[in-house]
Amino acid sequence: MTKVFLKDHTTFKIGGPAGDFVEVKNQKELVDAISSAINKKLPIFILGGGSNILLSDAGFDGTVIKIATTGIRYVADGMSVRVVAEAGESWDGLVADTVARGLFGLENLSGIPGTVGAAPIQNIGAYGVEVKDTIEWVEVLDKQTLETKRLSHADCQFAYRHSFFKTPPGKSLVVLRVCFLLKKNGTLNLVYKDIGEYGLKNNIEKFTLITLRQAILEIRKSKFPDLTQYGTAGSFFKNPIICQEHYDGLKKHWPNLPGFPMITSGASYPLVKVPLAWILDNICGLKGTREGTVGLFQNQPLVLTNFGGSTAKEVTDFSKKITALVLEKTGISIEPEVEYISYIGGSIEP
Repeated sequence: MTKVFLKDHTTFKIGGPAGDFVEVKNQKELVDAISSAINKKLPIFILGGGSNILLSDAGFDGTVIKIATTGIRYVADGMSVRVVAEAGESWDGLVADTVARGLFGLENLSGIPGTVGAAPIQNIGAYGVEVKDTIEWVEVLDKQTLETKRLSHADCQFAYRHSFFKTPPGKSLVVLRVCFLLKKNGTLNLVYKDIGEYGLKNNIEKFTLITLRQAILEIRKSKFPDLTQYGTAGSFFKNPIICQEHYDGLKKHWPNLPGFPMITSGASYPLVKVPLAWILDNICGLKGTREGTVGLFQNQPLVLTNFGGSTAKEVTDFSKKITALVLEKTGISIEPEVEYISYIGGSIEP
């Protein structure tokens, strides 16, 4: 049997061979693949578009199941439309289709690589919008019981780049399809400075769904590596959320440090989200830094880039150095947004 190398199925272009590799195009094929792996006592890794993961150089010595289900249904309900998309659908393909139909809600999330199924897991976000803002429910398959169930918005426990699917009980669930509640008429979110600057530069007096999507696609193109040339998983780290007191202390040393107040349930003190890209560039001086074939992209320091032939070990070693320097300079402990996956010799990481 020909070995399938996972580097060919991830945007980072890194990853060793899969023990078994199965592509599924419907729910029955998914159930059959999971059942087969369980019978063989093999661990299972569910793969979507491979856009937010770093896979081990040694590969995954179990069953990798690639979700390739497709289909989008539109159900009108007054001034709203429910959009039910299968997990294997291209995320940006979905966004493009909803924008073309004049539906508001997903336009700021244009250009994000990956599949629909990964969107609620990561609670993807960009340019002032998170996908949780539009999700009504998520239908899932439990890998242990092979039963399907529907999780409400509240059940998903969304937070910044987090959801129930990242918790131990949630990791046993496979996303089958997602229902988004979009609007026929809405207000565009234009709060990000980059969008305003794009409008001025291109003489756009009033944005529409179509022009806003085009703006975001072009802004992303100017900031992110070309995936046809380089490997990347997008923003490698989360923007840190720190207490107001810590932020105020940093502002004394770096008065121009941006900060965005966070409304977080359960927090006993004010919190501030700080743009890590600003810290890496202006405090740590790391923008554009490279070590061999791995480095930070010149136009966006949050993006760790495989410039050709990088290994997972080189990426993780480089990321640890960045983490240590940020802690040394600012006292902030940063966390990766990208998930590292490995299964060799009887243990699963992380």
